[in-house]
Amino acid sequence: MHKLVKKKILIPFAAIVILIASSSFKSDFFEIAKQIEIFTTLFKELNMNYVDETNPAELMDTAIKNMLEGLDPYTKFLNEQDVEAYKINNAGEYSGIGSLVRSYKDKLLIVEPYKDYPADKAGLKAGDEIIKIGEINVADFDDNASELLKGANGTSVTVTYKRQGETKTTTIKREGIEVDAVPFYKMVDAKTGYIVLSKFNAKASDQTKEALKDLKEKGAEKIILDLRGNPGGLLSEAINVTNLFVSKGELIVTTKSKVKKFNREYKTKNKAVDTEIPLVVLVNGRSASASEIVSGSLQDLDRAVIMGARSFGKGLVQRPMKLTYGTQLKVTISRYYTASGRCIQALDYWNRDDSGNAVRNTEFNDFKTRNGRKVQDGGGVLPDIEIEAAKTNDLTKALLASHTIFDYATEYSYKNKVEDVSKFSFTNNDFEVFKHFVSNSDFSFETKSQKALREALSAEDKEIYGSNVQEGYKNLLAEMEKSKLNALDTFQKEIQKNLEDEIVKRYFYREGLYNYYLQKDEAILAATELLNANEKYNSILR
Repeated sequence: MHKLVKKKILIPFAAIVILIASSSFKSDFFEIAKQIEIFTTLFKELNMNYVDETNPAELMDTAIKNMLEGLDPYTKFLNEQDVEAYKINNAGEYSGIGSLVRSYKDKLLIVEPYKDYPADKAGLKAGDEIIKIGEINVADFDDNASELLKGANGTSVTVTYKRQGETKTTTIKREGIEVDAVPFYKMVDAKTGYIVLSKFNAKASDQTKEALKDLKEKGAEKIILDLRGNPGGLLSEAINVTNLFVSKGELIVTTKSKVKKFNREYKTKNKAVDTEIPLVVLVNGRSASASEIVSGSLQDLDRAVIMGARSFGKGLVQRPMKLTYGTQLKVTISRYYTASGRCIQALDYWNRDDSGNAVRNTEFNDFKTRNGRKVQDGGGVLPDIEIEAAKTNDLTKALLASHTIFDYATEYSYKNKVEDVSKFSFTNNDFEVFKHFVSNSDFSFETKSQKALREALSAEDKEIYGSNVQEGYKNLLAEMEKSKLNALDTFQKEIQKNLEDEIVKRYFYREGLYNYYLQKDEAILAATELLNANEKYNSILR
Protein backbone atom coordinates (compact mmCIF):
# COMPACT_ATOMS: atom_id res chain seq x y z
CA MET A 1 0.00 0.00 0.00
CA HIS A 2 1.43 3.38 -0.95
CA LYS A 3 1.78 6.03 1.68
CA LEU A 4 0.47 9.24 0.15
CA VAL A 5 2.40 12.42 0.86
CA LYS A 6 1.62 15.93 -0.27
CA LYS A 7 4.48 17.41 -2.27
CA LYS A 8 5.46 20.93 -1.19
CA ILE A 9 6.62 23.18 -4.00
CA LEU A 10 8.75 26.30 -3.64
CA ILE A 11 7.85 28.78 -6.38
CA PRO A 12 10.60 30.96 -7.84
CA PHE A 13 10.09 34.48 -9.08
CA ALA A 14 9.99 33.87 -12.87
CA ALA A 15 7.07 31.48 -12.67
CA ILE A 16 5.14 33.31 -9.96
CA VAL A 17 4.84 36.45 -12.07
CA ILE A 18 2.69 34.41 -14.45
CA LEU A 19 0.55 33.01 -11.67
CA ILE A 20 -0.40 36.42 -10.30
CA ALA A 21 -2.27 37.20 -13.48
CA SER A 22 -4.72 34.38 -12.80
CA SER A 23 -7.81 35.28 -10.83
CA SER A 24 -7.68 31.93 -9.06
CA PHE A 25 -4.63 33.12 -7.15
CA LYS A 26 -6.09 36.38 -5.82
CA SER A 27 -6.90 34.85 -2.44
CA ASP A 28 -3.25 33.82 -2.10
CA PHE A 29 -1.88 37.16 -3.21
CA PHE A 30 -0.12 37.94 0.08
CA GLU A 31 1.63 34.55 0.18
CA ILE A 32 2.70 34.86 -3.46
CA ALA A 33 4.03 38.39 -2.93
CA LYS A 34 5.91 37.18 0.15
CA GLN A 35 7.56 34.31 -1.73
CA ILE A 36 8.50 36.61 -4.63
CA GLU A 37 10.23 38.97 -2.21
CA ILE A 38 12.09 36.13 -0.49
CA PHE A 39 13.24 34.65 -3.78
CA THR A 40 14.35 37.93 -5.40
CA THR A 41 16.29 38.85 -2.27
CA LEU A 42 17.95 35.43 -2.18
CA PHE A 43 18.73 35.49 -5.91
CA LYS A 44 20.32 38.94 -5.68
CA GLU A 45 22.45 38.13 -2.61
CA LEU A 46 23.55 34.79 -4.03
CA ASN A 47 24.75 36.23 -7.33
CA MET A 48 26.47 39.22 -5.65
CA ASN A 49 28.21 37.38 -2.83
CA TYR A 50 28.89 33.77 -3.85
CA VAL A 51 32.62 32.96 -3.65
CA ASP A 52 32.90 31.97 -7.35
CA GLU A 53 31.45 33.50 -10.48
CA THR A 54 27.81 32.56 -11.02
CA ASN A 55 25.71 32.39 -14.14
CA PRO A 56 22.34 33.99 -13.27
CA ALA A 57 20.64 32.56 -16.38
CA GLU A 58 21.74 29.01 -15.56
CA LEU A 59 20.76 29.38 -11.90
CA MET A 60 17.31 30.62 -12.85
CA ASP A 61 16.89 27.90 -15.48
CA THR A 62 17.75 25.26 -12.88
CA ALA A 63 15.38 26.80 -10.33
CA ILE A 64 12.48 26.87 -12.79
CA LYS A 65 13.03 23.33 -14.05
CA ASN A 66 13.38 21.90 -10.54
CA MET A 67 10.15 23.61 -9.50
CA LEU A 68 8.23 22.28 -12.48
CA GLU A 69 9.54 18.74 -11.98
CA GLY A 70 7.51 18.64 -8.77
CA LEU A 71 4.27 19.08 -10.71
CA ASP A 72 3.90 16.71 -13.67
CA PRO A 73 6.08 15.65 -16.65
CA TYR A 74 4.10 17.79 -19.09
CA THR A 75 4.43 21.21 -17.45
CA LYS A 76 7.67 22.57 -18.90
CA PHE A 77 9.61 25.79 -19.38
CA LEU A 78 10.37 26.35 -23.08
CA ASN A 79 13.34 28.48 -24.05
CA GLU A 80 13.46 30.13 -27.48
CA GLN A 81 14.76 26.98 -29.21
CA ASP A 82 12.18 24.83 -27.43
CA VAL A 83 9.40 27.17 -28.57
CA GLU A 84 10.53 26.82 -32.18
CA ALA A 85 10.71 23.02 -31.88
CA TYR A 86 7.22 22.99 -30.34
CA LYS A 87 5.85 24.99 -33.29
CA ILE A 88 7.57 22.69 -35.80
CA ASN A 89 6.19 19.59 -34.10
CA ASN A 90 2.64 20.89 -34.29
CA ALA A 91 2.96 22.30 -37.81
CA GLY A 92 4.64 19.20 -39.24
CA GLU A 93 7.07 21.16 -41.41
CA TYR A 94 10.69 22.26 -40.99
CA SER A 95 13.97 22.47 -42.89
CA GLY A 96 16.72 20.03 -41.98
CA ILE A 97 18.25 16.61 -42.72
CA GLY A 98 15.08 14.50 -42.36
CA SER A 99 15.95 12.08 -39.58
CA LEU A 100 14.84 11.23 -36.08
CA VAL A 101 17.82 11.98 -33.83
CA ARG A 102 18.51 11.15 -30.19
CA SER A 103 20.78 13.53 -28.23
CA TYR A 104 23.50 12.39 -25.83
CA LYS A 105 26.12 14.41 -23.95
CA ASP A 106 28.93 13.57 -26.39
CA LYS A 107 27.11 12.52 -29.58
CA LEU A 108 23.92 12.49 -31.58
CA LEU A 109 22.48 9.13 -32.57
CA ILE A 110 20.60 8.61 -35.82
CA VAL A 111 17.46 6.75 -34.75
CA GLU A 112 15.56 6.70 -38.03
CA PRO A 113 16.46 8.35 -41.35
CA TYR A 114 13.32 9.13 -43.37
CA LYS A 115 13.22 7.53 -46.80
CA ASP A 116 14.44 9.76 -49.68
CA TYR A 117 15.18 12.71 -47.39
CA PRO A 118 18.68 14.29 -47.09
CA ALA A 119 20.11 12.06 -44.32
CA ASP A 120 19.01 8.97 -46.23
CA LYS A 121 20.40 10.29 -49.53
CA ALA A 122 23.72 11.01 -47.78
CA GLY A 123 23.91 7.39 -46.64
CA LEU A 124 23.25 7.82 -42.92
CA LYS A 125 21.71 4.81 -41.18
CA ALA A 126 20.05 4.11 -37.85
CA GLY A 127 22.75 3.57 -35.24
CA ASP A 128 25.23 6.05 -36.75
CA GLU A 129 26.79 8.26 -34.06
CA ILE A 130 27.32 11.89 -35.13
CA ILE A 131 30.36 13.25 -33.29
CA LYS A 132 31.04 16.43 -35.28
CA ILE A 133 28.86 18.94 -37.17
CA GLY A 134 30.87 21.27 -39.37
CA GLU A 135 33.81 22.28 -37.19
CA ILE A 136 31.92 21.82 -33.92
CA ASN A 137 32.51 18.73 -31.78
CA VAL A 138 29.18 17.57 -30.37
CA ALA A 139 30.85 16.77 -27.02
CA ASP A 140 31.94 20.43 -26.70
CA PHE A 141 28.52 21.90 -27.51
CA ASP A 142 26.58 22.91 -24.38
CA ASP A 143 23.10 23.09 -25.90
CA ASN A 144 21.20 20.48 -27.89
CA ALA A 145 23.52 19.86 -30.86
CA SER A 146 20.66 18.52 -32.99
CA GLU A 147 19.70 22.16 -33.59
CA LEU A 148 22.88 22.49 -35.66
CA LEU A 149 21.45 20.03 -38.17
CA LYS A 150 18.56 22.37 -38.96
CA GLY A 151 18.95 25.30 -41.28
CA ALA A 152 17.71 27.07 -44.37
CA ASN A 153 16.42 25.04 -47.28
CA GLY A 154 19.23 24.30 -49.75
CA THR A 155 22.13 24.91 -47.37
CA SER A 156 24.67 22.17 -46.66
CA VAL A 157 26.14 20.74 -43.48
CA THR A 158 29.10 18.37 -43.10
CA VAL A 159 28.84 15.70 -40.42
CA THR A 160 31.42 13.29 -39.03
CA TYR A 161 30.03 10.08 -37.65
CA LYS A 162 31.01 6.66 -36.34
CA ARG A 163 29.61 3.41 -37.72
CA GLN A 164 30.67 0.02 -36.39
CA GLY A 165 33.87 1.56 -34.99
CA GLU A 166 34.82 3.33 -38.25
CA THR A 167 34.79 7.15 -38.58
CA LYS A 168 33.20 8.58 -41.72
CA THR A 169 32.31 12.03 -43.10
CA THR A 170 29.47 13.10 -45.37
CA THR A 171 27.89 16.35 -46.56
CA ILE A 172 24.12 16.72 -46.32
CA LYS A 173 22.06 19.25 -48.27
CA ARG A 174 19.13 20.39 -46.15
CA GLU A 175 15.58 20.25 -47.53
CA GLY A 176 12.11 21.19 -46.45
CA ILE A 177 10.82 18.28 -44.37
CA GLU A 178 7.13 17.42 -44.15
CA VAL A 179 6.13 15.31 -41.17
CA ASP A 180 3.01 13.43 -42.18
CA ALA A 181 0.41 12.63 -39.56
CA VAL A 182 -0.76 9.76 -41.78
CA PRO A 183 2.45 8.12 -43.05
CA PHE A 184 0.67 5.10 -44.56
CA TYR A 185 -2.71 3.82 -45.67
CA LYS A 186 -3.63 0.86 -47.85
CA MET A 187 -6.28 -1.76 -48.54
CA VAL A 188 -5.83 -4.85 -46.36
CA ASP A 189 -8.15 -6.91 -48.53
CA ALA A 190 -10.85 -6.19 -51.12
CA LYS A 191 -13.17 -4.57 -48.56
CA THR A 192 -10.99 -3.45 -45.62
CA GLY A 193 -8.94 -0.26 -45.48
CA TYR A 194 -6.06 0.39 -43.07
CA ILE A 195 -4.96 3.89 -41.90
CA VAL A 196 -1.95 4.68 -39.71
CA LEU A 197 -2.33 7.93 -37.74
CA SER A 198 1.03 8.50 -36.05
CA LYS A 199 0.62 11.98 -34.52
CA PHE A 200 -1.95 14.73 -34.01
CA ASN A 201 -0.24 17.69 -35.67
CA ALA A 202 -2.08 20.31 -37.74
CA LYS A 203 -2.32 17.88 -40.67
CA ALA A 204 -3.93 14.99 -38.76
CA SER A 205 -7.64 15.37 -39.57
CA ASP A 206 -7.13 16.50 -43.19
CA GLN A 207 -4.79 13.62 -43.97
CA THR A 208 -7.01 11.07 -42.20
CA LYS A 209 -10.01 12.39 -44.12
CA GLU A 210 -8.14 12.17 -47.41
CA ALA A 211 -7.04 8.60 -46.66
CA LEU A 212 -10.54 7.56 -45.61
CA LYS A 213 -12.15 8.95 -48.77
CA ASP A 214 -9.49 7.40 -51.00
CA LEU A 215 -9.89 3.99 -49.40
CA LYS A 216 -13.67 4.17 -49.76
CA GLU A 217 -13.23 4.96 -53.47
CA LYS A 218 -11.05 1.85 -53.73
CA GLY A 219 -13.83 -0.29 -52.29
CA ALA A 220 -13.28 -0.11 -48.53
CA GLU A 221 -16.42 -1.02 -46.61
CA LYS A 222 -14.61 -1.39 -43.26
CA ILE A 223 -11.77 0.58 -41.68
CA ILE A 224 -8.89 -0.15 -39.29
CA LEU A 225 -7.48 3.03 -37.68
CA ASP A 226 -4.07 2.39 -36.12
CA LEU A 227 -3.20 4.70 -33.19
CA ARG A 228 -0.52 2.46 -31.68
CA GLY A 229 2.51 4.45 -30.59
CA ASN A 230 0.74 7.76 -31.28
CA PRO A 231 1.79 10.11 -28.43
CA GLY A 232 -0.97 12.66 -29.07
CA GLY A 233 -0.81 16.33 -30.01
CA LEU A 234 -3.45 18.93 -30.73
CA LEU A 235 -6.78 18.60 -28.94
CA SER A 236 -8.62 20.27 -31.83
CA GLU A 237 -7.30 17.64 -34.25
CA ALA A 238 -8.48 14.84 -31.96
CA ILE A 239 -12.01 16.29 -32.12
CA ASN A 240 -11.83 16.64 -35.89
CA VAL A 241 -10.58 13.09 -36.44
CA THR A 242 -13.39 11.72 -34.28
CA ASN A 243 -15.79 13.91 -36.26
CA LEU A 244 -14.95 11.93 -39.43
CA PHE A 245 -16.90 9.02 -37.98
CA VAL A 246 -19.61 10.67 -35.84
CA SER A 247 -22.32 13.21 -36.62
CA LYS A 248 -22.16 16.97 -36.17
CA GLY A 249 -23.09 18.16 -32.67
CA GLU A 250 -21.80 15.14 -30.70
CA LEU A 251 -20.07 15.85 -27.37
CA ILE A 252 -16.59 14.35 -27.65
CA VAL A 253 -14.65 15.68 -24.70
CA THR A 254 -15.07 18.01 -21.72
CA THR A 255 -12.22 19.86 -19.98
CA LYS A 256 -12.38 20.84 -16.30
CA SER A 257 -10.04 23.27 -14.59
CA LYS A 258 -9.91 25.48 -11.51
CA VAL A 259 -9.72 28.41 -13.95
CA LYS A 260 -13.27 28.93 -15.18
CA LYS A 261 -12.37 29.97 -18.75
CA PHE A 262 -10.70 26.59 -19.33
CA ASN A 263 -13.89 24.67 -18.52
CA ARG A 264 -15.21 23.75 -21.96
CA GLU A 265 -17.27 21.25 -23.88
CA TYR A 266 -15.96 20.20 -27.29
CA LYS A 267 -18.52 19.03 -29.82
CA THR A 268 -18.15 17.97 -33.43
CA LYS A 269 -18.72 20.89 -35.81
CA ASN A 270 -18.57 19.32 -39.27
CA LYS A 271 -20.47 16.84 -41.37
CA ALA A 272 -19.02 13.34 -40.89
CA VAL A 273 -17.46 11.40 -43.76
CA ASP A 274 -19.14 8.13 -42.73
CA THR A 275 -21.12 7.44 -39.54
CA GLU A 276 -21.93 3.82 -40.43
CA ILE A 277 -18.77 2.19 -41.76
CA PRO A 278 -17.58 -0.56 -39.36
CA LEU A 279 -14.49 0.70 -37.53
CA VAL A 280 -11.75 -0.91 -35.42
CA VAL A 281 -9.26 1.32 -33.59
CA LEU A 282 -5.90 -0.14 -32.51
CA VAL A 283 -4.16 1.19 -29.37
CA ASN A 284 -1.29 0.16 -27.11
CA GLY A 285 0.62 1.40 -24.06
CA ARG A 286 2.24 4.18 -26.11
CA SER A 287 -1.07 5.58 -27.39
CA ALA A 288 -1.57 8.72 -25.32
CA SER A 289 -3.48 11.97 -24.91
CA ALA A 290 -5.23 12.86 -28.20
CA SER A 291 -5.08 9.18 -29.19
CA GLU A 292 -7.01 8.38 -26.04
CA ILE A 293 -9.57 11.10 -26.73
CA VAL A 294 -10.29 9.57 -30.14
CA SER A 295 -10.28 5.92 -29.04
CA GLY A 296 -12.03 6.60 -25.71
CA SER A 297 -14.84 8.69 -27.17
CA LEU A 298 -15.40 6.36 -30.14
CA GLN A 299 -15.69 3.58 -27.55
CA ASP A 300 -18.03 5.65 -25.35
CA LEU A 301 -20.26 6.41 -28.33
CA ASP A 302 -20.22 2.72 -29.40
CA ARG A 303 -18.92 3.88 -32.76
CA ALA A 304 -15.85 1.61 -32.90
CA VAL A 305 -14.44 -1.57 -31.41
CA ILE A 306 -11.14 -0.85 -29.65
CA MET A 307 -8.45 -3.54 -29.94
CA GLY A 308 -4.87 -3.92 -28.69
CA ALA A 309 -3.60 -3.15 -25.19
CA ARG A 310 -4.49 -0.64 -22.47
CA SER A 311 -3.44 2.85 -23.56
CA PHE A 312 -1.00 5.10 -21.70
CA GLY A 313 -3.44 6.99 -19.48
CA LYS A 314 -2.79 10.72 -20.02
CA GLY A 315 -5.92 12.67 -19.18
CA LEU A 316 -4.29 16.10 -18.83
CA VAL A 317 -4.42 19.09 -21.18
CA GLN A 318 -1.53 21.54 -21.67
CA ARG A 319 -1.50 25.04 -23.08
CA PRO A 320 1.54 27.21 -23.97
CA MET A 321 1.61 30.52 -22.08
CA LYS A 322 3.80 33.30 -23.53
CA LEU A 323 6.51 34.67 -21.24
CA THR A 324 9.10 37.38 -21.87
CA TYR A 325 12.07 37.20 -24.26
CA GLY A 326 10.40 34.65 -26.54
CA THR A 327 10.07 31.94 -23.91
CA GLN A 328 6.94 30.04 -22.91
CA LEU A 329 5.48 27.97 -20.13
CA LYS A 330 3.71 24.83 -21.34
CA VAL A 331 1.42 24.27 -18.39
CA THR A 332 -1.19 21.67 -17.49
CA ILE A 333 -4.43 23.65 -17.30
CA SER A 334 -7.14 21.00 -17.03
CA ARG A 335 -8.18 17.38 -17.04
CA TYR A 336 -10.23 16.06 -19.93
CA TYR A 337 -13.19 13.71 -19.81
CA THR A 338 -14.35 11.52 -22.70
CA ALA A 339 -17.93 11.35 -23.97
CA SER A 340 -19.13 9.10 -21.12
CA GLY A 341 -17.64 11.42 -18.49
CA ARG A 342 -14.57 9.42 -17.54
CA CYS A 343 -11.05 10.76 -17.04
CA ILE A 344 -8.49 8.19 -18.13
CA GLN A 345 -5.52 9.78 -16.23
CA ALA A 346 -3.54 6.86 -14.77
CA LEU A 347 -1.00 8.62 -12.52
CA ASP A 348 -1.66 10.99 -9.63
CA TYR A 349 1.27 13.42 -9.74
CA TRP A 350 0.23 15.36 -6.65
CA ASN A 351 0.02 12.40 -4.29
CA ARG A 352 3.38 10.61 -4.19
CA ASP A 353 4.69 7.47 -2.52
CA ASP A 354 7.65 7.42 -0.12
CA SER A 355 10.09 7.37 -3.05
CA GLY A 356 8.53 10.50 -4.56
CA ASN A 357 6.93 8.63 -7.46
CA ALA A 358 3.43 9.46 -8.67
CA VAL A 359 0.84 6.96 -7.47
CA ARG A 360 -0.86 4.82 -10.11
CA ASN A 361 -4.62 4.51 -9.86
CA THR A 362 -5.75 1.06 -8.75
CA GLU A 363 -9.40 1.76 -8.00
CA PHE A 364 -11.52 2.45 -11.07
CA ASN A 365 -14.99 3.92 -11.34
CA ASP A 366 -17.56 2.47 -13.73
CA PHE A 367 -19.18 4.45 -16.55
CA LYS A 368 -21.60 3.50 -19.30
CA THR A 369 -21.28 3.83 -23.05
CA ARG A 370 -24.21 5.03 -25.12
CA ASN A 371 -25.47 1.45 -25.48
CA GLY A 372 -24.93 0.71 -21.78
CA ARG A 373 -21.61 -1.14 -21.96
CA LYS A 374 -19.36 -0.78 -18.90
CA VAL A 375 -16.15 1.23 -19.25
CA GLN A 376 -13.83 2.51 -16.53
CA ASP A 377 -11.77 5.59 -15.73
CA GLY A 378 -8.35 6.11 -14.20
CA GLY A 379 -6.18 3.77 -16.24
CA GLY A 380 -6.12 4.64 -19.90
CA VAL A 381 -8.51 3.15 -22.45
CA LEU A 382 -8.99 -0.58 -21.96
CA PRO A 383 -9.66 -2.25 -25.33
CA ASP A 384 -12.84 -4.20 -25.98
CA ILE A 385 -10.57 -6.98 -27.27
CA GLU A 386 -7.04 -7.33 -25.91
CA ILE A 387 -4.20 -8.59 -28.12
CA GLU A 388 -1.39 -10.41 -26.30
CA ALA A 389 1.48 -9.18 -28.51
CA ALA A 390 0.34 -5.56 -28.11
CA LYS A 391 0.70 -5.67 -24.34
CA THR A 392 3.80 -4.43 -22.56
CA ASN A 393 5.53 -5.12 -19.27
CA ASP A 394 8.29 -3.65 -17.12
CA LEU A 395 11.00 -5.82 -18.69
CA THR A 396 10.07 -4.85 -22.26
CA LYS A 397 9.86 -1.18 -21.23
CA ALA A 398 13.34 -1.41 -19.69
CA LEU A 399 14.77 -3.04 -22.84
CA LEU A 400 13.31 -0.20 -24.92
CA ALA A 401 14.30 2.59 -22.51
CA SER A 402 17.91 1.32 -22.30
CA HIS A 403 17.97 1.11 -26.14
CA THR A 404 19.03 -2.56 -25.90
CA ILE A 405 16.49 -3.53 -28.56
CA PHE A 406 17.67 -0.64 -30.76
CA ASP A 407 21.34 -1.62 -30.36
CA TYR A 408 20.61 -5.26 -31.18
CA ALA A 409 18.72 -4.23 -34.33
CA THR A 410 21.78 -2.21 -35.39
CA GLU A 411 24.03 -5.24 -34.93
CA TYR A 412 21.52 -7.53 -36.67
CA SER A 413 21.28 -5.25 -39.72
CA TYR A 414 25.04 -5.42 -40.33
CA LYS A 415 25.21 -9.19 -39.92
CA ASN A 416 22.13 -10.27 -41.89
CA LYS A 417 20.96 -9.64 -45.43
CA VAL A 418 17.20 -9.19 -45.96
CA GLU A 419 15.97 -8.32 -49.44
CA ASP A 420 12.24 -9.06 -49.32
CA VAL A 421 10.05 -7.92 -46.41
CA SER A 422 7.50 -10.65 -47.18
CA LYS A 423 10.20 -13.27 -46.55
CA PHE A 424 11.56 -11.75 -43.34
CA SER A 425 11.14 -13.95 -40.29
CA PHE A 426 12.58 -13.52 -36.81
CA THR A 427 13.10 -17.10 -35.64
CA ASN A 428 13.48 -18.69 -32.21
CA ASN A 429 17.19 -19.08 -33.01
CA ASP A 430 17.35 -15.32 -33.60
CA PHE A 431 15.73 -14.78 -30.22
CA GLU A 432 18.37 -16.98 -28.58
CA VAL A 433 21.05 -14.77 -30.18
CA PHE A 434 19.23 -11.72 -28.76
CA LYS A 435 19.24 -13.29 -25.28
CA HIS A 436 22.99 -13.82 -25.58
CA PHE A 437 23.34 -10.17 -26.67
CA VAL A 438 21.42 -9.02 -23.59
CA SER A 439 23.48 -11.18 -21.22
CA ASN A 440 26.71 -9.68 -22.61
CA SER A 441 25.44 -6.09 -22.57
CA ASP A 442 25.34 -3.65 -19.67
CA PHE A 443 21.53 -3.93 -19.54
CA SER A 444 20.33 -3.56 -15.97
CA PHE A 445 16.82 -4.25 -14.75
CA GLU A 446 15.72 -4.35 -11.12
CA THR A 447 12.40 -5.91 -10.17
CA LYS A 448 10.35 -4.70 -7.21
CA SER A 449 11.31 -7.85 -5.29
CA GLN A 450 15.01 -7.27 -5.95
CA LYS A 451 14.72 -3.68 -4.81
CA ALA A 452 13.05 -4.76 -1.57
CA LEU A 453 15.75 -7.38 -0.91
CA ARG A 454 18.56 -4.94 -1.68
CA GLU A 455 17.10 -2.40 0.74
CA ALA A 456 16.86 -5.17 3.33
CA LEU A 457 20.64 -5.63 3.13
CA SER A 458 21.19 -2.70 5.48
CA ALA A 459 23.63 -2.58 8.36
CA GLU A 460 20.73 -2.16 10.77
CA ASP A 461 19.10 -5.39 9.57
CA LYS A 462 22.43 -7.20 9.95
CA GLU A 463 22.57 -6.17 13.60
CA ILE A 464 18.99 -7.36 14.16
CA TYR A 465 18.95 -10.62 12.20
CA GLY A 466 22.63 -11.57 12.03
CA SER A 467 25.01 -12.26 9.15
CA ASN A 468 23.36 -15.58 8.19
CA VAL A 469 20.14 -13.82 7.17
CA GLN A 470 22.17 -11.24 5.28
CA GLU A 471 24.01 -14.00 3.42
CA GLY A 472 20.65 -15.58 2.57
CA TYR A 473 19.49 -12.28 1.08
CA LYS A 474 22.63 -12.12 -1.06
CA ASN A 475 22.22 -15.67 -2.33
CA LEU A 476 18.58 -15.04 -3.20
CA LEU A 477 19.50 -11.86 -5.09
CA ALA A 478 22.15 -13.79 -7.03
CA GLU A 479 19.60 -16.47 -7.99
CA MET A 480 17.09 -13.84 -9.08
CA GLU A 481 19.76 -12.21 -11.25
CA LYS A 482 20.43 -15.54 -12.96
CA SER A 483 16.72 -16.05 -13.64
CA LYS A 484 16.37 -12.76 -15.54
CA LEU A 485 17.18 -14.45 -18.85
CA ASN A 486 14.25 -16.77 -18.18
CA ALA A 487 12.04 -13.68 -17.99
CA LEU A 488 13.03 -12.93 -21.60
CA ASP A 489 11.43 -16.24 -22.55
CA THR A 490 8.32 -15.46 -20.51
CA PHE A 491 7.74 -12.23 -22.44
CA GLN A 492 9.14 -13.39 -25.78
CA LYS A 493 6.01 -12.51 -27.76
CA GLU A 494 5.95 -8.86 -26.61
CA ILE A 495 9.74 -8.44 -26.86
CA GLN A 496 9.93 -10.08 -30.29
CA LYS A 497 7.22 -7.75 -31.62
CA ASN A 498 9.43 -4.76 -30.74
CA LEU A 499 12.52 -6.44 -32.18
CA GLU A 500 10.78 -7.14 -35.48
CA ASP A 501 9.51 -3.55 -35.70
CA GLU A 502 12.99 -2.12 -35.19
CA ILE A 503 14.73 -4.56 -37.52
CA VAL A 504 12.28 -4.24 -40.43
CA LYS A 505 12.69 -0.44 -40.41
CA ARG A 506 16.45 -0.87 -40.93
CA TYR A 507 15.91 -2.55 -44.29
CA PHE A 508 12.59 -1.23 -45.60
CA TYR A 509 11.95 2.06 -43.76
CA ARG A 510 8.63 2.79 -42.09
CA GLU A 511 6.63 2.10 -45.26
CA GLY A 512 8.09 -1.41 -45.33
CA LEU A 513 7.21 -1.88 -41.68
CA TYR A 514 3.54 -1.11 -42.34
CA ASN A 515 3.49 -3.48 -45.32
CA TYR A 516 5.01 -6.09 -43.02
CA TYR A 517 2.23 -5.40 -40.52
CA LEU A 518 -0.42 -6.16 -43.13
CA GLN A 519 1.02 -9.65 -43.50
CA LYS A 520 2.22 -10.52 -39.98
CA ASP A 521 0.83 -8.16 -37.34
CA GLU A 522 -1.39 -10.01 -34.86
CA ALA A 523 -3.60 -7.01 -34.08
CA ILE A 524 -4.28 -6.15 -37.75
CA LEU A 525 -5.02 -9.77 -38.60
CA ALA A 526 -7.42 -10.02 -35.63
CA ALA A 527 -9.09 -6.70 -36.56
CA THR A 528 -9.56 -7.83 -40.17
CA GLU A 529 -11.08 -11.10 -38.99
CA LEU A 530 -13.47 -9.27 -36.65
CA LEU A 531 -14.58 -6.84 -39.36
CA ASN A 532 -15.36 -9.80 -41.62
CA ALA A 533 -17.59 -11.26 -38.90
CA ASN A 534 -20.47 -8.75 -38.89
CA GLU A 535 -22.52 -10.44 -36.19
CA LYS A 536 -19.61 -10.65 -33.75
CA TYR A 537 -18.60 -7.02 -34.44
CA ASN A 538 -22.15 -5.76 -33.84
CA SER A 539 -22.60 -7.90 -30.73
CA ILE A 540 -19.56 -6.28 -29.09
CA LEU A 541 -21.00 -2.79 -29.60
CA ARG A 542 -24.43 -3.86 -28.37
